[in-house]
Amino acid sequence: MQDRATAKFVFAALTALLCCANWSYTQTPSPSPSPQTSINPTGPDVNALTLDEALHLANAQASTYQSAILNERIASEDVRQAQAAFLPKVSAPLSYIYTSPALGLPPGEPRAPSFIANNAISEYEGLVNVSGDVDVAGKLRATLAKNRALLAAAHAGTEVAKRALAQAVIETYYSLALAIAQRRAAEGNLAAAEEFERITALLLGAGEVAPVDLTRAQLQTIQRRDELERTRVNEEVAAGSLRVLVGYDFTRPIGTNDLALALPTDSEYQQFKPDDVARRPEFTQLEQQLRAARQEIKIARADRLPALTYSVNGGFDTDSLKGPRLKEHSGVSAAVSLTIPVFDWGATRSKERQANLRVQVAENERAIAVKGFTQQFYAARAQAANAAARIALAREGVTKAQDNLSASIARYRAGEAQIVEVTDAQTTLVAQRSALYQAIFDYQIALARLKQATGQ
Repeated sequence: MQDRATAKFVFAALTALLCCANWSYTQTPSPSPSPQTSINPTGPDVNALTLDEALHLANAQASTYQSAILNERIASEDVRQAQAAFLPKVSAPLSYIYTSPALGLPPGEPRAPSFIANNAISEYEGLVNVSGDVDVAGKLRATLAKNRALLAAAHAGTEVAKRALAQAVIETYYSLALAIAQRRAAEGNLAAAEEFERITALLLGAGEVAPVDLTRAQLQTIQRRDELERTRVNEEVAAGSLRVLVGYDFTRPIGTNDLALALPTDSEYQQFKPDDVARRPEFTQLEQQLRAARQEIKIARADRLPALTYSVNGGFDTDSLKGPRLKEHSGVSAAVSLTIPVFDWGATRSKERQANLRVQVAENERAIAVKGFTQQFYAARAQAANAAARIALAREGVTKAQDNLSASIARYRAGEAQIVEVTDAQTTLVAQRSALYQAIFDYQIALARLKQATGQ
């Protein structure tokens, strides 16, 4: 009677063990819109941070993206300055010049300044000057075109930086999601191992198993506890990386949506085509940089052409501020200057050759970028396809590993198998779950890289 009661108790305990072992995977739903899940590596009851929220927060933090925005604003000021160069500059030079009287003049002769270049002993000058350059050589136009091209390149660079930041956030976000999933799985595995150890101890107390079975069960529990500790520290490291990107304090709890909800949809990655690679903002950036380099050639060539400037002055230049003298010496003067370059030891020709070389460098960089971006597209698409296939295999493997664990426990209960068969089945189930989570992570990262490779 007592043996029958013991058998019933052991059967119930083993059933509970099986339910505990299967609990983690049975919580994995099919692909659907991602609800928020409370996950917290540092404390309980933390609202999950969605990927869109993480991207929004990261855009507002100090980063290369913010630096790119500032560089774009700097480039826009260069355009403003180039436009202003076409307009006349207005200034108001005011001056007073004193010159000592000349010595040795005959008696009765008016006092004169000692320096022949000066007009009077006291000279007052108040003018309004209008001056500027006439763009006869096309230098100002080339400079404006160059700065506009650099502004367009800076704008494209801002888009490049934004996408690079988004890629970093996505990878960090899913790294934390993977770490959380692994920690949860490790907690479930540890609970199953502890329950199995407890059952084995009861069976040993009833004299139905050998002491070595309990030792093996205890070793299994130790291994699962070690796995849990490693997953916890991995989660903390991943959480810290995401906190840096989104601007959270290091003591603030942070979580993500459940990684199991990020299963791929049918052929999601196949919608991306090689022709979409040309949409990347890097191509716009390189094209505008090439355009700016070509304008540098025109600027260097203009230095070997005549330059025309003008200056108009209006006001007074007098030796007295009294009314009659001030009126007498008030007026307008205008000057036009034509500068013709003759010889500069080849410096301007060297600048032109240098500008031509910069054009060749820009063209070479563009050719390299085309090959590199195309390779990134095909690599990302292959990784996405591989990860999608691995997800299907891992899901099937988890199902079979669960069935294998159920059968092993039943065989162990019936005395047809040793405990090592059960522990091996548990290890296999753990490995299959880990493979599933890793495949989901790899798929999401490959999908993000595929989007970046096609300019999305």
